[in-house]
Amino acid sequence: MSYFSSISKILLGGCAVAALSACGADDVASPGDGVIIVPTPTPSPTPTPGPAPTPGSPYSGPIPAGFIDRGVVNNRRVLEMPTRFTQDTTLQNLPGAVYSLAGPVNVGTDMGGAGNAAGGQAVTLTIQPGVVVIASSGNDYLIVNRGSRLNAVGTASQPIIFTARANLEGTTTDSSQGLWGGIIVLGRAPISDCNTNVPGGDVACQNVIEGTTSALYGGATANDNSGNIQYVQIRYSGFAIAPGNELQGLTLGGVGSGTTINNIQVHNSSDDGIEIFGGRANLKNLVVTGADDDGLDTDLGYQGFIQFLIAVQRDANNGDSMVEADSNGNEDALPRQNTRLANFTFVQRSTVQGLNAILMRGGADYTMVNGVVVAPRVCLDIDATGGTTTRAPDTTLQDAGPPRFNSVVFSCQTPFLEETNVPAATIQTIFTTAPSSGNNANFTSSLVNVFTNGANESAVAAFNASTLSPFFVNTSYIGAVRDAADTWYAGWTCNASYVSFGSTSANCTALPTT
Repeated sequence: MSYFSSISKILLGGCAVAALSACGADDVASPGDGVIIVPTPTPSPTPTPGPAPTPGSPYSGPIPAGFIDRGVVNNRRVLEMPTRFTQDTTLQNLPGAVYSLAGPVNVGTDMGGAGNAAGGQAVTLTIQPGVVVIASSGNDYLIVNRGSRLNAVGTASQPIIFTARANLEGTTTDSSQGLWGGIIVLGRAPISDCNTNVPGGDVACQNVIEGTTSALYGGATANDNSGNIQYVQIRYSGFAIAPGNELQGLTLGGVGSGTTINNIQVHNSSDDGIEIFGGRANLKNLVVTGADDDGLDTDLGYQGFIQFLIAVQRDANNGDSMVEADSNGNEDALPRQNTRLANFTFVQRSTVQGLNAILMRGGADYTMVNGVVVAPRVCLDIDATGGTTTRAPDTTLQDAGPPRFNSVVFSCQTPFLEETNVPAATIQTIFTTAPSSGNNANFTSSLVNVFTNGANESAVAAFNASTLSPFFVNTSYIGAVRDAADTWYAGWTCNASYVSFGSTSANCTALPTT
């Protein structure tokens, strides 16, 4: 197989490749109207592969057009990506090589909510198993624009790793975080909050993704496909562009249900582990370790299904809530958020930021089933501006009613947070009254190896999650990990001093040898 797929020209807006830092996601085109049009790129000849390097030595083959040889770091040749991919491209797993991001690296050019924006270009970036991508600064990040796709499919033994240059240099520690941006995937699925005066979910409803100044997401294609992302690690990300405008580990904006997102670890993000802005993406087999803000944050009309989530904080000094759900002050904007989460294990350790392990507010609908929550203070806080989070079902407002919990156990100092707008007694009623059922707010956790069910968890009857969606697997247990024999996380994750995923998983401070 050739080392690279074709790259004929690498353009960033009107910038030449030589000026790699001059342009970025800020020049994403505005959307148009009409049918979705996907242009077919014209391939160019691939370079002739060079000789295979000696194991442990830097890559010495040809450098393809548009990439820049940035020299050797710790016996790896660094191949800097172009600032915009304008042709379908494959990043090959070249022995002795890593790829690098320099500033915002765009996959394609925004096709708009309808798929026919002027100047738009659909591109697929494919990444082979075992590839390592590094970034040197906070403003380095990968952004997949509307209409384009990221096909990054690793394996359990060869995950794809996105990390900081410091990780390659060998200077990261278990407290390293926020060393680069992260991964942003943008799609054309419905969102609730538009930056123009159109209804939510309209083809012209779009917004600018957090962490950028003009990269757009949103549309009307619920099953939009932004690619296939599996067996991927995202380490030491989450740079703050400005207060309140941060990059996460993995950011999804308007991503549709046609996208596959499974087996993802976000490690030591200085902001959220995963944040989802609207869309219909469904996710499975997630690991969030050491996030310094929320583990999972959902906003702006997200409606999707998530199953098997392990989230573990570092220590008492780092981390906020494990889950935060809201609508960003626009409580009755449609589509209304409706997140369904099954089989999760949350180990909150922070005592300096969030008072709560789970925060629901801003009119969000939420269903949580088969969960284990361990926290040093409060497990659940429900805020209800204008009663929007706790009111009765209302089909006109797409309101499914108060949050729902089934077979969820809390092992916390205080189960429910006393708030003036939603008293603790009201939250307790929501937690214990139908359609909620099978819950225990005063549970004694017996988790082993930090996140694996012990005898007490195994004794709890599980809820049949498949009744909520065919996407969910019906399990006979609560939590993300049934027992010691259940090792869906092994190999493709990385370990830290505060959590281990077994001997087949390497340390997060190290990179695989070549």
